[in-house]
Amino acid sequence: MKKSLIALSSLLMLGGTAHAQKVAFEEYDLPNGLHVILHNDPSAPVVITSVMYHVGSKDENPERTGFAHFFEHLLFEGTENIKRGEWFKIVTSNGGTNNANTSEDRTYYFEVFPSNNTELGLWMESERLMHPVINQIGVDTQNEVVKEEKRLRVDNQPYGNLIAEVKKNMFKNHPYRWAPIGSMEHLDAATLEEFQAFNKKFYTPNNAVLVVAGQIDIAQTKAWIEKYFGPIPRGVEIKKQTFTEAPITETIKATYEDPNIQKPMMVAAYRIPSMKTREARVLDMISTYLSNGKSSKLYKKIVDDKKMALVVAAFNYAQEDYGQYILYGMPQGENTSADLVREIDEEIVKLQTDLISEKDFQKLQNINESNYVNNNASIEGVAENLATYYMLYGDVNLINTEIEIYRSITREEIRDAAKKYLNPNQRLILDYVPAKDKAQN
Repeated sequence: MKKSLIALSSLLMLGGTAHAQKVAFEEYDLPNGLHVILHNDPSAPVVITSVMYHVGSKDENPERTGFAHFFEHLLFEGTENIKRGEWFKIVTSNGGTNNANTSEDRTYYFEVFPSNNTELGLWMESERLMHPVINQIGVDTQNEVVKEEKRLRVDNQPYGNLIAEVKKNMFKNHPYRWAPIGSMEHLDAATLEEFQAFNKKFYTPNNAVLVVAGQIDIAQTKAWIEKYFGPIPRGVEIKKQTFTEAPITETIKATYEDPNIQKPMMVAAYRIPSMKTREARVLDMISTYLSNGKSSKLYKKIVDDKKMALVVAAFNYAQEDYGQYILYGMPQGENTSADLVREIDEEIVKLQTDLISEKDFQKLQNINESNYVNNNASIEGVAENLATYYMLYGDVNLINTEIEIYRSITREEIRDAAKKYLNPNQRLILDYVPAKDKAQN
């Protein structure tokens, strides 16, 4: 149900109601604390072996930001039994693909193989966990890789710092205040011993969930898991620190100059509850109502009818501890960012005052049903959802039941959530503008 900025702003209105079969799974724990989830899907001869670790950018030292994302790269360098540079060769030569990704809250690694290579996938992930080689040559190599990624995806990307600037201004105490890509200066200053200590602390079986999904023999898979993961020693228990933020009671105003753009962007952002809460899901529906495709309220009003903006959208940036509800728009003609804020506020006041129509409410439900089906349409999606619901939500079966939460949300709850969270004194207004030498005349 969680939408990226791009997906949310481009998704079209979907009619009708979609249906999906229940996702069957089995879960258990190894003595070393590794949680295991198995899902047998015989529909195609493929298997995904994946491990999610409960470590993200929020677990970093404020003076060493970027470590979690750095490890997303570093742990492909090799192990005691997989020589440096051989990881990807082994995967591709056996007909597979692999990847990893990092967020504020977790890090996720996976391989997709033909199902006859299930054992290979399990062995490789156990190697990453049990025998990683973290040495200076690997650190130096991946340091350059991460720097290049930051240049391409952030520093030289138009509007590439939007999320980072929102987070920096909305969080004063919580580690969400920095982006997962982190600081290159922090990575340059870090010692090899610091990287090794980070690995020892967070990359442990009792801080991880293993998901094996696809065409698998359950009994055989369990035997392989015991063989390869059972001997890995339990790590020291991690005591997660709790960070709280004082409520926002006055509008936060900020400006960011982006040298990669020529047109300004209006950004309004509100801090909202954890994605695990019912209210976060209600706000997710509000983002759909306001900006899901060209039939949405904001697009029709501001882009189509009044032609005040090239684009306008909203999305719910969901996270484990807090989320951000972010609206953005690109004014055109003589219109300003302040003009767009005024128009958006008018629609929010309508949400806060009146119940949305039954027709619009049914449209929301149709979209939710379609999103639910699409999220579980591939074996890769099912595997990541199983890991996420265990690791971040604490309930694997939400893969089957979260849609019921969305179905049960009422029009009254939509109105009340808008009243509670989407007020002018509770938000950030960010003027995201061209650098002075880039602005259009």
